[in-house]
Formats: sequence, structure tokens, C-alpha cells
Amino acid sequence: MQTILVWDWPVRIGHWLLAGAFALAWLTGDSEEWRLVHAFAGGTVAGVVLFRLAWGVIGTHHARFTSFIRGPRAVLLELAALLNRQPLHSTGHNAPGGWAILALLGLGLLTAASGWAVYQEAGGEWLEEAHEVLANGMLLVVLLHVAGVVTGSLAHGENLVRAMFTGRKTGQPGEAIAGSRPLAALVLLGWAAAVAWWLAR
Repeated sequence: MQTILVWDWPVRIGHWLLAGAFALAWLTGDSEEWRLVHAFAGGTVAGVVLFRLAWGVIGTHHARFTSFIRGPRAVLLELAALLNRQPLHSTGHNAPGGWAILALLGLGLLTAASGWAVYQEAGGEWLEEAHEVLANGMLLVVLLHVAGVVTGSLAHGENLVRAMFTGRKTGQPGEAIAGSRPLAALVLLGWAAAVAWWLAR
């Protein structure tokens, strides 16, 4: 085992852009003065999620859904191994993390869509409440994700937060991706900005 390149630039930039946009949207959610900023942040969430859904199909190996989406049995086995202090190592996302990613993407898309409808003054009070429930659900999954990252870092003696900055993790040489895909990262940034502008205008 050695340190290898696992996360490409679109995964890393998308991860932090999604985190930052959601945090900004959360902080400005109750402010009429920051309504446009809130809408732009929500649009950024939508843009990143839509890109990530596509990248989960056409991206590098560890970014693809097929590399980390596993059934309930695999999730339970990994959680049981962790509780028994014999954690299973995953070069990419582990099985519980894969489910968290799906939940974040799904909730992110639904929260942004409902927020856009509210921004257009469609749906009435029930939609505002639904938007708030979805945002709270996404916050809960974010907190669970953070707890999982901290637990995984301690269990494996590997800084998973740093890995999402550097792109490098512990793994077998044959599991490394060939490149970081910087051009795709530029596409992500342009796409997210365009979607955010279109939804917030």
C-alpha cells in the first residue's frame, strides 16, 4: 500500500463548492436582505449536484457510482467491522459513505428545486415548509457525513479531509487514477456559475 491519486479535481472542487454553497444558503435562509445571495447559493448547489450526477457516470474510476454504491448488506458489514475495531479499508468511498453521497445529492437537488419554486413565489406556504424540511434533512446528512469522516480518519489513521484537498489516499498502485482532469473541473465551475445565475436571475 502507498499514497496514490484517488480523487480528481472535479470531485474535490465539487465537494468543497457544494459544502460552501450549502453553508452559505443555510446562513442566509431567513434573511430577506440576503435573498439574492441565498438564491445564488442554492443555484450553485443545483449546478454542482447536476454535474456530479453526470460525473458519477463518466468520471474517473473512484468518482463513478459503480465503484462505491453497494447494497445494505455491504453497509452493515462495514459498520459491524468498524464497531469490532477491525475497519475495512476502501481506497475510494466506503459503502456507508456511498449512501451518504446519494442522500446528499438527492436532498441537494430537491432542496434547490423547492427553493427555486419558492423564489418564484409558487406553491405557497406548504412549499416553504417542505423546502425547510428538505434543508434540515440535508443538514442532518451533512453532520452524519462529517461524523463518518472523523470516525474513518481515526479508525484508519488517515486524514480523509486532507485527502479531499490533495486527492491522494492510501491504496494499491493499480487503483490510482491516471489524471486529475483539470479541464473537467473548469467545466464544472462554468456550469455551476451558469446554473446559479439562471436560477437566481
